[in-house]
Amino acid sequence: MKRKSATLNLLCCLFAMIFVFGISGFVMAQKNAPAKSRTVKRTPVSKKDADYWFNKGALVSTYGNNEAAIQYFHKAITLNPNSSRAYFSQGVSYGQLGQYQKAIAQINRALKMEPQNGLYYYGRGRVFLLSGDKTKAMEDFKKAADLEDEDARNYLDYIGQEKK
Repeated sequence: MKRKSATLNLLCCLFAMIFVFGISGFVMAQKNAPAKSRTVKRTPVSKKDADYWFNKGALVSTYGNNEAAIQYFHKAITLNPNSSRAYFSQGVSYGQLGQYQKAIAQINRALKMEPQNGLYYYGRGRVFLLSGDKTKAMEDFKKAADLEDEDARNYLDYIGQEKK
């Protein structure tokens, strides 16, 4: 019986040593292995890319920094003068700052490029509303709703107006 007990103890110690040294060897191997990057590899961003500046403008305008947004949208427009969304977004930022004439001018440029974009009519309608021109605002909201803009439809429903 003592022999079985001694053998069992010896085996347990042996397994324990293998386990401890095996784990520590594994840990040491992990420490010495080259570190893998935990970050996602991204394509390099170029400050010469209009989308870079547009996205930057969109981000800062989301947080209410419309002065900076206008500058970033300007850089996007300089790099890509055919970006209707940059003109539109810059116009919205001007509108938020109370610069209604500049806002309308920029949104009109966007509308020249994309006359069937309901969002642009809705945005211009909001600027007209902020400036106090309710008649033009309603015309734009109705046009936006006709072009399937959901925000315009919701707004017209909210104020109890029909779209036609």
